[in-house]
Amino acid sequence: MRDDLFNSHNDIANFRFDESVVEVFDDMVKRSVPGYDSMIQMVGLVARMYGKDNTNYYDLGSSTGAITLAISLNNDHKNNKFIAIDNSPDMVKKCQQNLSKKIDNLEVICSDINEITIQNASIVVLNLTLQFVDVSKRSALLKKIYDGLNPGGVLIISEKIHFDDNENQEQITQLHLNFKRANGYSELEIANKRQAIENVLISENKKTHIDRLKQCGFKETSCYFQCLNFASFLSVK
Repeated sequence: MRDDLFNSHNDIANFRFDESVVEVFDDMVKRSVPGYDSMIQMVGLVARMYGKDNTNYYDLGSSTGAITLAISLNNDHKNNKFIAIDNSPDMVKKCQQNLSKKIDNLEVICSDINEITIQNASIVVLNLTLQFVDVSKRSALLKKIYDGLNPGGVLIISEKIHFDDNENQEQITQLHLNFKRANGYSELEIANKRQAIENVLISENKKTHIDRLKQCGFKETSCYFQCLNFASFLSVK
C-alpha cells in the first residue's frame, strides 16, 4: 500500500509504529531511506558469510520481517533458529503473516528489545532500530548483544547518521530531501514526517557508533555500506 499518511494539515502526533504505519511501512521505508534495498541485500550476504550451524539469528526491531527473510534466503547452515522481535503488536502480526509460511524454525516475539535475552547467537541485526532506542540505553543493549554472541559472531547495525560539519550535514540533508521528492513525496508530506519523527528518531555520528561498539568489546568494526545519511556497521566478536 502506498504511503500517504502525512499528506494532510492535521495535527501530527509523535511517530508510532501502529496499524496505520504498518500498512504502508514497506513503501514508506523504500521511498524514504536511500539505498534501502541494497542495505537489506548486504545484510543477507553478511549473514551468509558469518552464520554458523546450530546457532540463533536475531532480528531486533524486525518490523515487517524483511531482514529475517533476507537472512533466511541466504542461509545455507543447519539447525538455525530465526528470532524476530518487535515491540509493536501490529508489526509483529504483520511479520508473522509475511514469514510464517516462508521460514521454518521461526519465532516472532512482541517485546521490548531492551528486556529480551540474547543467547547462542551468530548473527544479530539492528536495522534502523537503534535510532529509536533511548540514547542512555544504547550501550547496555549493545553490551547485552555482545555477551550473547558466540566468538566470531557478528552484529549488524544500520542507522541514519548525522555529520558534525555543518556544511556537509546541510549538503547531505538536501540530497536526502531531493531523494524523497524524486520518490513522489510532497513538501507537505516531508514537513509533516519530519515533525512527527524529530523527537522519536535520535541519530548519532559515525564515530559515536564505532567508539561505542569498541567499548562494548567488539574486536573489529567497519562501516561497510553507506548511502547519503544512512550507514551500516559490521562488528565482529
